[in-house]
Amino acid sequence: MAQPLPISVSIIARNEAHNLPRCLASVRGWVTDVVVVINNCTDNTAAVAREHGAVVHETEWRGYRDTKNWALDRCTQPWALCLDADEEVSPALRADIEGFFARGDDRKFHAARFPRKVWFIDRWITHGDWYPDHNTRLVNRADCRWGGDPFVHEHMHVDGPVATLRGDLHHYSFPTLSSHVAKINAFADLFMKQQEAKGGRFSWGAAVSRPAWRFFRAYVLRLGFLDGFPGFYIAWATAFGAFVRYSRLYEHEHRSNP
Repeated sequence: MAQPLPISVSIIARNEAHNLPRCLASVRGWVTDVVVVINNCTDNTAAVAREHGAVVHETEWRGYRDTKNWALDRCTQPWALCLDADEEVSPALRADIEGFFARGDDRKFHAARFPRKVWFIDRWITHGDWYPDHNTRLVNRADCRWGGDPFVHEHMHVDGPVATLRGDLHHYSFPTLSSHVAKINAFADLFMKQQEAKGGRFSWGAAVSRPAWRFFRAYVLRLGFLDGFPGFYIAWATAFGAFVRYSRLYEHEHRSNP
């Protein structure tokens, strides 16, 4: 049996008992260990994680960026593979990661990025704004930290060269249309926190032009029409989500009690 790679898998999770088995099964046997950081769970996330061999830590919620960095600090190996509970390492991506170490690329690069592919309604989405959606998730812990806004759109800061792998990270983010619609307001809440922190103001120009641009970019320029009706829905929903976010800014500035 081959030796596990010098990788700790890092996952933050809240009420993810239904997703974790698929995620953890995709890394079983070829990484050294798995760290799952939980907060305020009301389901059996911790028990499921432990059943699949993960080490579980619990902490207060610190925002996505800081909680993910806290999880990175709990890892034991020089490399970390940062996953969300609703993601799965595809066989192709596993082969690419194994090749990365077999070739000695872990001595040439400080991190690796790869495309993330979403399953939505009845198919894998392979065009539009959702694909290829390259994410830097395989990182040398000595040279990488999560950065960006503490509330939304956190991203990996890498002090050194980044390799690009071809295998897909599978993402099961929206099991139903309803689950996607529900996220529009959640993302708008995070957007509002971000705008309040930097003093953002409502703009008619942004409220009109950003949604129109998002639809055109996703559906036409990025070939979202090739994904059939799901591609059409995603382009419209992305545009509407942008419209809701900027409308929330208007509401925040103009809301008054009757």
